[in-house]
Amino acid sequence: MTSPAPQDLVVTQAGLADWPVISEWAAAEGWNPGLSDGPAFFAQDPAGFFLGRIDGEPVSAVSVVTYGPHYAFLGCYLVRPDLRGQGHGLTTWKTALAHAGNRTVGLDGVVAQQDNYRQSGFELAYRTIRFSGPAPETRTPTGVRPATPDDLPALTAYDSACFPADRPRFLAEWLTGPGHRAVVRHDGDRVTGYGVIRPGLDSLRIGPLFADTPTDAHALFAALTTGLTGCQLALDVPEPNSAAVALAEEAGLTPSFETARMYTGPVRAHARERVFGVTTLELG
Repeated sequence: MTSPAPQDLVVTQAGLADWPVISEWAAAEGWNPGLSDGPAFFAQDPAGFFLGRIDGEPVSAVSVVTYGPHYAFLGCYLVRPDLRGQGHGLTTWKTALAHAGNRTVGLDGVVAQQDNYRQSGFELAYRTIRFSGPAPETRTPTGVRPATPDDLPALTAYDSACFPADRPRFLAEWLTGPGHRAVVRHDGDRVTGYGVIRPGLDSLRIGPLFADTPTDAHALFAALTTGLTGCQLALDVPEPNSAAVALAEEAGLTPSFETARMYTGPVRAHARERVFGVTTLELG
């Protein structure tokens, strides 16, 4: 039987109704997708998701989500296992990447694909380590409280200082999505950090975990995990932030997965030292 060739592939934009297919493939790869990620992902860029189909059946996927005029993030790069090695992924990739235009593109690349990403113009910025394990026993400390809708402007501003682009549409959904729980750390009226925990397929995922100092980050982590003793957690930590690595290790979490943050060009200056946990490997 002849395998379908790349020219048989039709690549089109995917809609939110297609998200279960992409999420199911991601789950099969062990990526532990969040159970309600789709609405927040598509809120940021409804035109940034793509599926390749053969005879109407989905066989490949990739997302190239734009953040303003200068930055985009590539994720969800997947090909159905029985059709790999035939060029369908590359065809889908090239079609989707055009959506980024002249923007710098970032991604979190799995180890097996990093050489391919380099050949496409991506350069290593740093490694990200996923720390996983059962939640330790914690208590919510003083100075941390649940985030409310009134906090959105302040959290959006804080997030913009920690991320290479502004993402208010994404955050409006991310902070309030089904099963998502957001907390904010404050010093009087000044935000000193915030974090979100959400249910994933295999474990609860923390992200973002952004904080001014290690003390703020520890307080936010404690607040997010209060009442969850023994539940499985996953936290994606930028390896250069040694205080973030120490936080994960002190919580008893251990490395389980790694990716490489890679970019095609320069990105806006942001407070990388405040990033104790990446928001999501799919959208940055």
